[in-house]
Amino acid sequence: MSTQKHVLQEAGTVEENSLRLDQGKAEQIVDALNTDLAATYMLYHQLKKHHWNVEGAEFRDLHLFLDEAAEHAEEAADEIAERLQALGGTPVSNPVNIAETAPVEFEGDDVYDIRTSLANDLEMYGDIIESQREHIELATDLGDHASAEILREILVQTEEDAHHVEHYLEEDTLVTDAAIEK
Repeated sequence: MSTQKHVLQEAGTVEENSLRLDQGKAEQIVDALNTDLAATYMLYHQLKKHHWNVEGAEFRDLHLFLDEAAEHAEEAADEIAERLQALGGTPVSNPVNIAETAPVEFEGDDVYDIRTSLANDLEMYGDIIESQREHIELATDLGDHASAEILREILVQTEEDAHHVEHYLEEDTLVTDAAIEK
């Protein structure tokens, strides 16, 4: 528990910003960015889980890819958090609040085969991509072109990583149960 006696800003609040973005608009964008931040944290943790647990014939490539993809998610989370703070908001950071705020669900602590794990990742990527697109449109409509641009840059990387996952799930990759039985 913090020993600080004076709270500088309560979590979930949006203060006036120096970017001259209307308070009401800033509140909407901060809410959207916190949703994306929470989703990105969930993706990061799921990718790291798969990075730690991957096995099999393509272990090395997948291990490296999953670590790199998790780094991309971590970098995106940092950019999102810094932007929403600049807008006068407070980044969601409590693990319970992250889980409640995220529009995606962590697959859990059980370890699955890599095809299942990657399919779960691809599903999460798809949900995050849809959310990011909606929030780019929202920020643009509200005149916050900088937030829209930041999200566009993040979206490019998110889509690229999702596309790589899709490639790993193609039929001619990863040893399947049918191939083992032959």
